[in-house]
Amino acid sequence: MTWTGVFPAVTTKMDASGTIDFEATQASLDRLIGNGVSGVIVLPMLGENAALTQAERDAVVRAAKEVVAGRVPLLSGLAELSTDNAIAAARNYQKLGAEGLMVFPSLAYRTDRRETAAWYKAVAGASDLPVMIYNNPLAYKVDVDVETLKMLEDVPGIVAVKEETGDIRRVTDLFNAFGDRFDIFCGVDDLILESLALGVVGWVSGMTNAWPAECVKLFETAKRGDFASALPLYRLLTPAFHLDTDVKLVQYIKLAEHLVYGAPEHVRLPRLPVVGEERARAEAIISDTIASLKKRS
Repeated sequence: MTWTGVFPAVTTKMDASGTIDFEATQASLDRLIGNGVSGVIVLPMLGENAALTQAERDAVVRAAKEVVAGRVPLLSGLAELSTDNAIAAARNYQKLGAEGLMVFPSLAYRTDRRETAAWYKAVAGASDLPVMIYNNPLAYKVDVDVETLKMLEDVPGIVAVKEETGDIRRVTDLFNAFGDRFDIFCGVDDLILESLALGVVGWVSGMTNAWPAECVKLFETAKRGDFASALPLYRLLTPAFHLDTDVKLVQYIKLAEHLVYGAPEHVRLPRLPVVGEERARAEAIISDTIASLKKRS
């Protein structure tokens, strides 16, 4: 399987009590697909995966499968503590209808290279689903670097890497080491134009939840090499894209969805909604982006 294009990491909508709002979650998925995304990823960390019970995760995948209805690839995030649980989760998500997995390193332990490779080999061998490696060493303190990927190069089930080191040089290092063996996705909203210039084939995006049509246009324009046309839109969106790299990205992206199209912004504890000056700052960035996009249309 070859993945390419914009794959939003989809937020899980909640009501004020923190209960999953499945109707709003399905509506957001339908909106994303209607605006041209190439795939969707439910249960990412942006989807508050770690704060959900397994029964809730299962229900999210089922609800997503129902509304996606084969229109685009449906991936599920997989974030577990132990290898046994990760293996069981991979098999479970396949049974529920997911068509791929975005797999985090173990959340329980900072694995070394050998242990990291063993983790991904075990998950990739547990099901028939293709695997995207989620590489975010800033958040999870495990770097699936070139040397680690060399130990995974011969694992056919591992097909893609979400590159989120924040070091743009890593993209070229991956291509130099592996050619087109792995589909390389940009995992940082505010590095997408730079990443496309270096050859990435996809984008796992947070702020696409708020502005799917604009993000798809940005991606497609830059992907065909028209950077002169893409650059003004990228500059316009970048202040909002910076919110995707903040520790409170869940709150900020849900706030953006709320302000753009009225989606619920509620989050699951231990997260709390942003308030005061913090909220005012985020609202100002999002509102300025909304206004600037209106002027372009």
